[in-house]
This record gives sequence, structure tokens and C-alpha cells, in this order.
Amino acid sequence: MTEAKATLRYVRMSPRKTRPVTDLIRGCPVSDALALLRFTPRAAAKVVRKVLLSAVANGQQPGKELGDADSLRVSRAWVDVGPTFKRFQPRAQGRAFAIHKRTSHITIVVAPVEATGTKKTKG
Repeated sequence: MTEAKATLRYVRMSPRKTRPVTDLIRGCPVSDALALLRFTPRAAAKVVRKVLLSAVANGQQPGKELGDADSLRVSRAWVDVGPTFKRFQPRAQGRAFAIHKRTSHITIVVAPVEATGTKKTKG
């Protein structure tokens, strides 16, 4: 199957805050996904948009030539958990509270519209 993939690793953003944005564009045509991301009021939308544009550019490389962005669909999009940076915040009476700065690995796969399977619905 012909498809193009782009991955952005070690993004300093929590996977919990990034996953709703990737859920929003999964299965959409690329042109619709770009429009959704442009007007989504979340910080993760800007990062996911850059990964999506990179996946489209990867699909237009010699040897792949999947076509322009209008003929592509987001076939898969997911966010994995990256390493956690651990920091400590000094508190009263000699205590220290842990602060976890979480990171994400964002992956987006685009494929031509006709090559993407149809979504099955329940019922």
C-alpha cells in the first residue's frame, strides 16, 4: 500500500492534551484536516499541523508521488508517550514535590483517498 508517514518525536507537550487534536483529524481529507487544525484553539493544533504538512510533503517525494494534498486522506494518526522530565519544586518545611514534564511522539500517516478503507459503523 502506498502511504507517507511523518513523525515528530520528543514534543514538549503532554500526550493527554495532544491526543484529542489527532482524534479530530483522523480519517479526514488532508484539506479538511488542515482547515480544522488552523481554527482549533489548542496549542497542540499548531504542532500537529506541521507534522501533517510534513507527511504530505513526504508523499510528494520522487518515488512516492501520492499526489497533491487534495487527493490525500489522514489514514492513521496517533500520539505515543515520550520520556518524562522529572523536576522538583521546593515546598514548605523541607519537602519537595515532583513535577513531571511530559513529552509526546506524534505520528501521522496519509494515503490516497481511494486506497483508504471505509470506516465501519456499528448497527
